[in-house]
Amino acid sequence: MKSVEFIAAGKVGIREIEKPQLIEADDAIIRVVRSCVCGSDLWAYRGLSEKAEHSANSGHEVIGIVEEVGSAVTTVKKGDFVIAPFTHGCGQCAACRAGFEGGCQGHGPATNFSSGYQAEYVRYTHAQWSLIKIPGQPSDYSEGMIASFLALADVMPTGYHAARVANVQAGDTVAVIGDGAVGLCAVIAAKLRGAKRIIVMSRHKDRQELALEFGATDIVEERGEEGVARVLELTQGAGVDAALECVGTTLSTETAAKIVRPGAIVGRVGVPHGEDIQLSSYFMSNTGFAGGPASVTTYVKGGLLQAVLDGLINPGKVFTKVYKLDDIAQAYQDMDERKTIKSMLTME
Repeated sequence: MKSVEFIAAGKVGIREIEKPQLIEADDAIIRVVRSCVCGSDLWAYRGLSEKAEHSANSGHEVIGIVEEVGSAVTTVKKGDFVIAPFTHGCGQCAACRAGFEGGCQGHGPATNFSSGYQAEYVRYTHAQWSLIKIPGQPSDYSEGMIASFLALADVMPTGYHAARVANVQAGDTVAVIGDGAVGLCAVIAAKLRGAKRIIVMSRHKDRQELALEFGATDIVEERGEEGVARVLELTQGAGVDAALECVGTTLSTETAAKIVRPGAIVGRVGVPHGEDIQLSSYFMSNTGFAGGPASVTTYVKGGLLQAVLDGLINPGKVFTKVYKLDDIAQAYQDMDERKTIKSMLTME
């Protein structure tokens, strides 16, 4: 079967590997219908993080059809159309019961996160609780709906996670730092949770337009101290009730911390890369920091899938271009050069 290979910084390609097989009793084999490229996949591509040359790719977002399940899996069966969350919680440990399956205590991190999923088939570990069945089959849905299902494998729940841990409430003024797919989904999430004003920090016109469509009320193009000053100006010096940090850099995190009012929470879902901030700098303002891997299964089962099915949200619009798996090099290049917000991959 075909699978994407990380060849070296700036270069990805296709290699032929063996189709995965069941290993554990709670495994599932999934024929991939759609996959995609994540912003975090670009770190190694850009040479910003270390990754072995000629290694398996880091892609982790798919929807597909169940081909086979292990003997311990009873919640899905062969032929089911499923969302495959990038987190593989057990659903039974204290972390999962609290809705934080990114830190599942039922098994270690080595099997709790998807990787190598830009491929025609994947082995999904701990499938019993994590996999989410979509009613019907792909042929029952429009391409737009299919795209929104794919967004539920990561970016939409990740944006929602930022809003949840930041405790976004009805009537709040919220700032979103980052205009990638996760940041744009954080706008949807803040709107869902009742935010009255949503300020998006963005420099890119196509992303600004989509943010406004999703519910943003203000756009701030400035960065750094100028960006902080602009947000404080928009809030008459008070700061925002919550900041959703969706990038992971030192600058984005510092910005988020400086624009929240005293006692507010920064919801961090941008995976930190580079130096982190000094938390002690924000002690006197009672600033809170929360976040980590998104609780995908919890949020999708808890309402996000139904919101997509009901047409209440349409996160699939973050996929602005579709590529065949064989065109993976172009899919990465276009995201790297910001020619597309998020690249979707088809297996045909």
